[in-house]
Parts: sequence; C-alpha cells; structure tokens
Amino acid sequence: MTDLLPTPGILDGVSSVLFAHAHPDDETLASGGLIAELVARGVRVTLLTASRGERGEIVSGALPADTDADALTRARENELAGAVAALGISAQYWLGEQPARAAGLPLRRYRDSGMEWIRPGLAGPAGDADADALSVVPLDQVVDDVAALLAFEQPSLVISYDSDGGYGHPDHVRIGEAALAASVTAGIPYAELLETQSDAAEWFALSGHHDRVTAALRCHASQLTVVGDDIVHSGGQRHPIGTDVGLRIVEPADVPALSLRDLRELLDQH
Repeated sequence: MTDLLPTPGILDGVSSVLFAHAHPDDETLASGGLIAELVARGVRVTLLTASRGERGEIVSGALPADTDADALTRARENELAGAVAALGISAQYWLGEQPARAAGLPLRRYRDSGMEWIRPGLAGPAGDADADALSVVPLDQVVDDVAALLAFEQPSLVISYDSDGGYGHPDHVRIGEAALAASVTAGIPYAELLETQSDAAEWFALSGHHDRVTAALRCHASQLTVVGDDIVHSGGQRHPIGTDVGLRIVEPADVPALSLRDLRELLDQH
C-alpha cells in the first residue's frame, strides 16, 4: 500500500504575496492575522490600497471637529503607514500611482465610493459616489492599474475579497473583481478571503498573532477603537478582534479562459 501524501496547503512554496484591499484599515481587519503569519514565515508581503477612505466615518474625538476630506485623507495615510509597519509589510502601494498605474498615464487618485447599509452586516452602494470613485471608474481601467503592479511585483499569490467583498461594500467588490481579472490574465494564483470555515477553503487559526494585529488596529484610531479584546467601530458596532481567516483558491476552471476584454465584460455583468 502506498502512503497517502499530505494535501499541499495554499501557502506552501509561496515566496511573495500581494494583498489587494479597498481602504486603509481593511488590510488589518480582514487579513491582519494572515499577513502577520506570512511575515513570520519569511514571505514577502506587499499591499495594494485602492483608496484613502475619505468617506470613512470618524470616531468621536479622534480628530478635530472641523476635519475635512483632505485632512481625513492625510490622517488615514499616516494611520496606514503605522499599521503597515506594525504588521511587517514590505511595501505598500496606492492604486493609480506608479507602479500601480498603467504605463504612460498620469497619476490617478481613486476615491472612496461610500456605502449605505442595506441591513445589518450587508452594505450596498451609496447614491452619491463621485465620478472618480473606485466603484464608478470603468472596471477595465482599474484592472489595467492592478495589472501594472502585478507586472512590477510579480507575486506568487494574490489575495483579495470574495465575490461579495466580504460584506457588500462596493469598493471591496470592485477591487476584488479587478484583482481577480488581473491575476487570471497574468497567470498568478488568486485566493479569496473568507470569514467562515468552509469545505472549499483552507482555514488558518492565527490567534498567536493577536498582539501584532491589535497593535496594527490601534494605528487606525480615526476609524475604530480597541477596547480590551474587542473592536468598536465609529458607528458603534462592536465585535472581538479576529485573527483567523480562510482562503479559497479560485481555480482556472472556475474562470472562463477568455481574453482580457471578454473577462472584463463578464465581470461588468456580475
């Protein structure tokens, strides 16, 4: 009888991972424990952030009462820099700025699209998103900018959201779509982040990185407060600090072998 070999894990043999997230703080909230685990394994971790989160609701008292969108932008840029350092991320890039910008094009700043709660735990598009908001800009342009960064970094794995963006935020959905399209076109494996265990996913129990994740969360003081082992968001929602996460590889068979143009059109219809 031949001994059965263990099933390879998603992260086996991975030397570099690029995370694609929508706003500052998403990297820590959605994947902080996994980032810390990868860094501990000696994997190069890079982060693509799509917008500055200009429309994020501010924690009461965290910033001056007259803070405008520009001031909030600067604050969130600084907060992200702190979280990046706390998690040990090697490099952080802004979508629309080189090297995450298609060749020959001027700098573009993708804006936070905003959101509205449809029901508890499920968000939908805001009715007043700007023309340069991430979810409003044509998908093919977003894909081209993500593709430029993939060509620059050449990661062995890309990680972003599942098809509903975790909880429906339109910016999460859009950066996930763009990261998937760019990854498929480049031939780079793409893994979805999952919040619950599933037979189709590999689950990572990462409570050993609780302190590092907590330190990164504290950097995002304009958006959340750490109270003991809980996170309290600006809107008052409270939940335990999470470190565990699931990953599911989107297999090539799950994505039609289409041209980039056709793939974009497919995602636009999604």
